[in-house]
Amino acid sequence: MSTNPEATVSEAAVEQNETPLEALASIYTVLVLWLFVTGFIFQNFEIPSGSMMNTLLIGDHLVVDRVTLAPKTAWAPFVHQRPVQHGDVIVFYKPAGLDPIPDIILVKRAIGLPGDHIHLRGGVVYINGIAQKEPYALQPRDNAKPENAYLPYRDDFPSDLHGIQEASTENNASMWAEEIASHIQGDDIVVPPDSVFAMGDNRTESLDSRFWGFVPMKNILGRPMFVYWSFDQPADEEDKTSLGDKAAYFVHVVTHIFSGTRWSRTFHVIR
Repeated sequence: MSTNPEATVSEAAVEQNETPLEALASIYTVLVLWLFVTGFIFQNFEIPSGSMMNTLLIGDHLVVDRVTLAPKTAWAPFVHQRPVQHGDVIVFYKPAGLDPIPDIILVKRAIGLPGDHIHLRGGVVYINGIAQKEPYALQPRDNAKPENAYLPYRDDFPSDLHGIQEASTENNASMWAEEIASHIQGDDIVVPPDSVFAMGDNRTESLDSRFWGFVPMKNILGRPMFVYWSFDQPADEEDKTSLGDKAAYFVHVVTHIFSGTRWSRTFHVIR
C-alpha cells in the first residue's frame, strides 16, 4: 500500500513541540494584552474607607471602567464615551489642593458639573435652587454619632465660610481654604469649567469637595462598574501601614476567606 509523504511531513510538523522562544512570545503577548486591558480599559480598585457607604462598603473590590468617561479619541470612534453626568460615581486622582500631594486615588459621587450653583441646607443638596432627591445619601439625621449629627460648615455648606476654612486647613487642604471664597456667589458655590463638585454618599463621614475643592475633569480615571469581591474589612485597616500589620492582615484574609467574604455583594452593580 502506498503512502503519501506530504501527509506524513504535515503530521510530523503538527506534532512538533513548541520551541522555548515561541512559548515566550505567547506569554509576552498575553502579558501585553493583560496590561492594556487593566491599564486602559478596566482596572481593579479597593474601597478602604466608609465615605461612600452604603453604596460602597469597606473591603469592596471593584472593576472600574476607564473608557466611558475618557475624552473622545479620533482613533476609536466606535468606543462608547460620554461626559460625566450628575450622580455618576467616579474614580479619580486626588485634587492638587491636598497637602501633601500623594498619588492617591479616591472614589466619590459627581454632584455638580461646570456652571452649577450648589449649596446644602441640613445636609440636603440644592443644585441651581432645586433640592435633590438622593436616596443613596446618608444624611446627618442618619448618623449614629450624636456629637457628629450636625455641623453647620459641613451640612449648611457654604454658609459658614470660616468653619470651612478651618476644617480645610485641618484636613491638609490649605490651598482650598484660601481659594474657596472666590467661588462663592450669594449662598452658592459655583462649579468652574472643566471641573466636578464631588461628595461621598456618607455625607457626615466624607472628606470631599466641601473640604478640598473641585475635581479637575482630567483627574477622572473612570467609573466603578460592579463589585467582583467584597471582604469584611475592619474600618481602621487602612491606618495600619507597617509590614507586620500588612502580613497579619494577609494571614487573616487567607484564613477567613470564606467566612469573611460578603457573598451577596459579588457582582453587585454600582449605581
